[in-house]
Amino acid sequence: MARTRAELLGLLGEVFREHGFEGASLALITARTGLGKGSLYNLFPRGKEEMAAAVLDEIEAWFETTMYRPLREDPDPLAAIAAMFSATDTYFRSGRRVCLVGVFALGEVRDRFASRIDGYFAAWRDALASALERAGRDPADARDRAEEVVSGIQGGLVTARALDDPEVFGRTLRRLEARIAG
Repeated sequence: MARTRAELLGLLGEVFREHGFEGASLALITARTGLGKGSLYNLFPRGKEEMAAAVLDEIEAWFETTMYRPLREDPDPLAAIAAMFSATDTYFRSGRRVCLVGVFALGEVRDRFASRIDGYFAAWRDALASALERAGRDPADARDRAEEVVSGIQGGLVTARALDDPEVFGRTLRRLEARIAG
């Protein structure tokens, strides 16, 4: 049973990751969180949509604090980029955890959360492009490489999951890091 809001949002996020928005029934949510339907509706009066929005808020805050802001502001952009790759590996549990925003992007709920989904991917690309520019890359090249990295990370997660081989994700991260360092 979740004792804090952060724990509850973590559990909700995992249910959405594993089952998608559509498949995350209240029965699954109550079983995972240990809370009854009444308690859940007391915390989230708009139901599953409000739960998903709260989980997205947590994800956005984590990425902004841990990755986007350092990529945009760290005086050492190369250190920020290296830290981004390390944080990415940690966050996605070395390829054992899918991207919830990616799950929502591919599901029927995509339109409901379109601006949040777009914002997540655009913010990551733009923050990385900013670091690459500050590291001396031409702006157009920085944007292209940043887009390639974010797309590659997402593709690495999907491939690792599809092949049931998390090492695919680690190899993908190493190749992408080497690619933008070159």
